[in-house]
Amino acid sequence: MQTVGEIVRARREALGLTLSALAERVGVTKGYLSMIENHRVANPPSRKLLASLEEALELEGGALRRLAGVQSASPEVREALTKLADDARRGRELAEWLKQNTSRRAGGGKNLDRLYRSGRLRRKISETLETVDATDELRPASVGRGHVPLINKVAAGYPTGFTDLDYPARVADETVPFPGASGVEDPDAFAATVVGESMQPVYGEGDIVVFSPMADVVDGNDCFVRLEPDHETTFKRVYFDQEAGTVRLQPLNPAFAPQVVPREQVAGLYRAVWRMSRL
Repeated sequence: MQTVGEIVRARREALGLTLSALAERVGVTKGYLSMIENHRVANPPSRKLLASLEEALELEGGALRRLAGVQSASPEVREALTKLADDARRGRELAEWLKQNTSRRAGGGKNLDRLYRSGRLRRKISETLETVDATDELRPASVGRGHVPLINKVAAGYPTGFTDLDYPARVADETVPFPGASGVEDPDAFAATVVGESMQPVYGEGDIVVFSPMADVVDGNDCFVRLEPDHETTFKRVYFDQEAGTVRLQPLNPAFAPQVVPREQVAGLYRAVWRMSRL
């Protein structure tokens, strides 16, 4: 994180101002301004002077005053605030990278499929997560042989809202034991708890189903389905009509009606590869 002095000097030079010219504008001596720029003042400048510097240097109002408050805090607070600022910067960089590297769907929204299948999305997220300290609350769940992240519940009924907040790969609040993990060659495999009756009798409410984002999806696969534009999800058997450009979401329970949606509204299809049921 830059100091007040570093920002003042960089901005002054960018505007082509001499020390004398800026000192005169804000009402201080050239020597004192030089001490500020070189971080040689014992205490932060007054808020009145900082406000004058912000105005003279055409900076956002309050920018220098907020930074001076951070500098005058305890070392522990400064370290925590610096880390938060760095994390926010990395988040902005990741968002910009996604913006530049994702294609747009025909019906609007972003298409991450190609980026995911190339492996670039996983590598970029891993790079970002590796910079997060182990004490952070949000970090990759401990997913190893025998465990997969349990990210939420999936409705075996009509589509319903889903709250994983577009979780980064391998990040979840908890994991579940998965005896078949060695048979799933997908580090991003995840589990969800079935809610509802539309996939009975094969899947019952409370069953835990493991899904693999890397597994190919063909007609007749049971899938975790994510729908746009409202990020709804459902659990259904899927069938594709290539000519019509639609996907039929077929319940296994005959009491429920199938749903046909345009392919561009399907934001994700993740094939079920394992089921864990209570006896």
